[in-house]
Amino acid sequence: MLKFNKKYLILTIILFITELLIALFVKDNFIRPYFGDVLVVILIYTFLKTFINSRAWKVALFTLVFAVGVEALQYFRIIEILGLKNNFIARIIIVTSFSWYDILTYIIGIAIVLIVEKLFAKKK
Repeated sequence: MLKFNKKYLILTIILFITELLIALFVKDNFIRPYFGDVLVVILIYTFLKTFINSRAWKVALFTLVFAVGVEALQYFRIIEILGLKNNFIARIIIVTSFSWYDILTYIIGIAIVLIVEKLFAKKK
């Protein structure tokens, strides 16, 4: 089940740098909030696939459940409950605002992952 995959590592690094650049330099109402959320689930997926040799749909489902779980924690204001609302790192990782649109973007990101994985599986 555990197996290092260099291709997914490279994708993870590229996606991480892209997310970082978006966070630092893009201040708009579409790319940062929506496209960034689509990319973040793809980033999490590629990171997991770097180390886990499992079917794409299983890793994708886990990634989606994880992302929605983090969003649920935002809904219940976990940052405030844990007393971390002044903790910069915690606020970046968990964020502080719930949005149904975020869940939609996560679903779109996972759909993209599954479509791309299926296309590449057909080529092999």
